[in-house]
Amino acid sequence: MANRVNLEEPALTNEEKMARGSAWLTIGNIGSRLIGIIYIIPWYYWLGANAEASNTLFNMGYNIYALFIMISTAGIPAAIAKQIAFHNSRGEYRTSRKLFHTAAKVMLGFGVVSAIIMYMASPLLSNGAGGGSDLVPAMRSLSVAILVIPFMSVLRGYFQGTQNVAPYAISQLVEQFFRVIYMLSATFIIMRLGSGDHVAAVTQSTFAAFIGALAGVGILLYYFKKEKIKMDILAEESQETVQINSAALLTSVVREAIPFIIIGAAITIFKLVDQYTFIRMMSGFTEYTNNQLMSLMALFGGNPDKLTMVVIGLATAMATVGLPLITEAYAQKNKKDLSQLVTSNLQLYSFIMFPATFGMVMLAYPLNTLFYTPNVLGSRLLIVACLSGLVLGLYMITASMLQGIYENSAALVFFGIGLLVKIVLQAPSIFLLEAYGPLISTTIGFAVASYFNLRKLHQKTGFNISLVVRRTLLIIILTVVMLLATWLTRLGLGTFLSVERKFSAFLLIMGVAAVGGFVYVYLGLKIRLADKLLGPNVIRLRRKLRIK
Repeated sequence: MANRVNLEEPALTNEEKMARGSAWLTIGNIGSRLIGIIYIIPWYYWLGANAEASNTLFNMGYNIYALFIMISTAGIPAAIAKQIAFHNSRGEYRTSRKLFHTAAKVMLGFGVVSAIIMYMASPLLSNGAGGGSDLVPAMRSLSVAILVIPFMSVLRGYFQGTQNVAPYAISQLVEQFFRVIYMLSATFIIMRLGSGDHVAAVTQSTFAAFIGALAGVGILLYYFKKEKIKMDILAEESQETVQINSAALLTSVVREAIPFIIIGAAITIFKLVDQYTFIRMMSGFTEYTNNQLMSLMALFGGNPDKLTMVVIGLATAMATVGLPLITEAYAQKNKKDLSQLVTSNLQLYSFIMFPATFGMVMLAYPLNTLFYTPNVLGSRLLIVACLSGLVLGLYMITASMLQGIYENSAALVFFGIGLLVKIVLQAPSIFLLEAYGPLISTTIGFAVASYFNLRKLHQKTGFNISLVVRRTLLIIILTVVMLLATWLTRLGLGTFLSVERKFSAFLLIMGVAAVGGFVYVYLGLKIRLADKLLGPNVIRLRRKLRIK
């Protein structure tokens, strides 16, 4: 019977699973991030004179919310995915089912407890953050979302572990879509048709997180109901030889989750170093006012994040897809497949990240104009942040692969080394380079950690360094050709489209991105590189497009 279930779907190679999963999670991850960026433009416009104050309240509330989410869910999807992939690879489907059910119950309870704590502590947290009474309703509206999100993380972890990442990706898009629709609708009604109270608008904007979470859970439950039939059939044919211990299963998940929490929060931890050192250090040897220093922090840390995290999200998507596949090959002691998976993962990283990163570098000024204001320093800092993101993405994907082969301790040690490098370099970098300093120290810190990650991966998997280097050099050449095409396109469009105005900057971005995307994809198909990295589906696409 189990065989009949498996025969319903065509067998895929690991490379095809990686490519298909990467495509789905790229769509979900990047699509949701793009939706989350686009809302800024109308939201700011409708809030008018209160836009900056409202955005401050919004971000302050979300910072506290992100802390609670990180504590209550960070690492759970990846840890559950890893454990489910491990047990499924051994035919222990009943153990996987038990693991899912136990984790779902516990996380539902944990969500309730976390939500109550955040709701009750909102006044204290608001005063500590400097938001006063205006921030309390925003924080309390966000606490409602924590009721739902831990349970949603378990559902996403289940689909990730079974290598069926389409529901994961679709839920991300649906969650963000409903969140933004509710946020913009409420803001428009309050600010343009109602009282005009910007605090009320912010409160409804943060409450939108709960609306989005409900929509995301609804989609996941719909797909889970369809999947449950196969899950139950496989459980009947399960190959467990020992009695299932629910407490031991949950303990193993928590133990696995802790390293994922720390590694998943790596970028946030580095940013906290900047937050607590930059202004103090700059005040010691410059005459900038506090307001000027706050503006500089926004230029190198706040503003670029929404844009660069789109690119870093690409690496996160690939790491999410690769984790269960790598764990499965490791559990089966299949060294050949494990080596090929790591090699393919690193090549996919280069294939996607290089054009995305340098494309953003080319469009840094018009992007800054479109989402914020025309600013030369802001654009230059965005360029450095994009290049830094290339290293951050490499760190995330290599750390995830280390955890996939149960080298959690090594991943934590290497993160600690990178963080130490960041802390040591922070003061001299800020002294010499001012606002560029934190970005440089972050880049070097993550580069050191990535080096150790790669070295350990090679020791454990023997991935093909020579092939990765050769393919990366080829990808760099394709990226340079793409950049030449985009540069010429920008010159041409720049003769009649000003980068100082939002709408013309938008048109220029769309035109340049379209040309760059077409050139890169065409070249990737033409020289068969995409065939090798993405599998038969791309071969069929190339033939349909008649690219020989």
